[in-house]
Amino acid sequence: MIPLVKIARRNISKTLKELNRTRYNYTLFGNHERKLISETPFCIITDCAIDLDKPQPSVLIIGAGIAGLSAAQRLLQCGIYNFKILEASDRLGGRIHSCKLGETVAEMGCQYIRGACCNNTVFNLAAQEGLVRQPLGERRKSIFYCTSEGKFINSVVSAKAHNIFRKIKSDAHKLFKNNKSSKKGSLEKFLHFKIQEELRKLPEEQQSDVSRILHGLTNEIRYCVGEDLGMVSTDSIGSVTNIPGGDITIPKGFIGVLGPLLKCLPDDSIHFKKVVRLIDWNIKKNKSKATVSCIDNSVYSADYVILTVSLGVLKEQLKTLFSPPLPEYKTKAINSIGYGYADKIFMKYDRPFWVPPNGNFRLAWSREELSNRTDWTKGLSSIQEVDGSENTLCGLISGPEAVCMEHSTDEEVACCLTKVLRQFTGDPSLPYPSMLLRSKWATDPLFRGACSYLNLQSSIGLQKELSNPVPSDAGRATPVLLFAGEATCEGHHSTVHGARLSGIREAERVVRMTRRFGGPPLVN
Repeated sequence: MIPLVKIARRNISKTLKELNRTRYNYTLFGNHERKLISETPFCIITDCAIDLDKPQPSVLIIGAGIAGLSAAQRLLQCGIYNFKILEASDRLGGRIHSCKLGETVAEMGCQYIRGACCNNTVFNLAAQEGLVRQPLGERRKSIFYCTSEGKFINSVVSAKAHNIFRKIKSDAHKLFKNNKSSKKGSLEKFLHFKIQEELRKLPEEQQSDVSRILHGLTNEIRYCVGEDLGMVSTDSIGSVTNIPGGDITIPKGFIGVLGPLLKCLPDDSIHFKKVVRLIDWNIKKNKSKATVSCIDNSVYSADYVILTVSLGVLKEQLKTLFSPPLPEYKTKAINSIGYGYADKIFMKYDRPFWVPPNGNFRLAWSREELSNRTDWTKGLSSIQEVDGSENTLCGLISGPEAVCMEHSTDEEVACCLTKVLRQFTGDPSLPYPSMLLRSKWATDPLFRGACSYLNLQSSIGLQKELSNPVPSDAGRATPVLLFAGEATCEGHHSTVHGARLSGIREAERVVRMTRRFGGPPLVN
């Protein structure tokens, strides 16, 4: 199990050294003319650059996930190179984490580019690196819906149920657009109502199988938010903006999208294993600088701190991480917005019991089974073959059951998953996997979960509050703490492109303030 990130980082670092020796850049004029500019630092886009002859502010970026790296790239493009990135772990990428399981790429975190078109900035990164294969559409797969009695539901009924569920999800999107009331119901109640409504329209002999598929598919929505749907607002589906183009994977590993972001960075700009203990943003006491103290006793100071840590970490460390404490509007947003748990379990087999592309099993749990989640396997939504592999399956699990799974041993997980596969396929002779690899986002102290969602106490307005700087740029005081990450991106929370957009947003906030002050910020 070799983390691909180390391979990618090593290869890209070599390219970085070659590029930094020349320090050349080019500017495009129209669509065809290219001119080398030796005076301009590498990666600067001149139409947004600050005055390079004036003093620069100092910027500290906490977190080397795609939000932090995107912020760094944008700062460089605008001529600000006086920054450092503090990364708590020993790798890049954050929740982008590509690993190797045998010869298979195992995406422990983000797997899909949601929206394969130029409106998606992450798709554009993948295209720049030549990671997008043709045709763009995902390979058509055979999907089997099976019940806990070991029965496979016929394809005609499965297709009908799948179309019904697409309609229900579409209705959820419309509900968000049309319902202006401040009172939001739970997604679980909405889905149950719509499922019962649709079932009444079907012939009686189809209702049982369709019901199982529809309730099983609710577990797939559950995986997207990482929480029991009774805790999730109906806004959580409709508030996410759909980007056209469908969803695609990156065969060589999602970590590759970081390539264009790393090529611009100076070799000494990222500091690894820097776990932040305290952020002191009392700029009057610190002579206009914020100071960041790490658990290894290293201390950094900066005019601006761009914080890209996960919402899970903010929730856990809210009372101890900041001095002085954050203002009430910010703490309310952090405490109110939901943060869910979702994991993947990869199983490699020496002798696969399926023939690709027929290794995709959707678990058609009944409503009664899902209402009585007696063990963590009830949190499984599907077990599917891994793209590009003929011998590896991946189980998707979410909610409290994911946390329970993380506390189990590898042997226990392998036994439980094999039991589920034997039960749902009706074949008690299926083998155990020869190798197992799984994510543990909930219990990882650097993440404490997988993605944000809108619960019954949160709203779009709170996402906006979470993205606001501290002090607020609406007042007289100069902002010091800037917040980025997927949870801060209204309309794109829980997505990779949302995280990237948030990093760009906060970098541009620094650029605007630098232009306004003509350099570093003035003392408040």
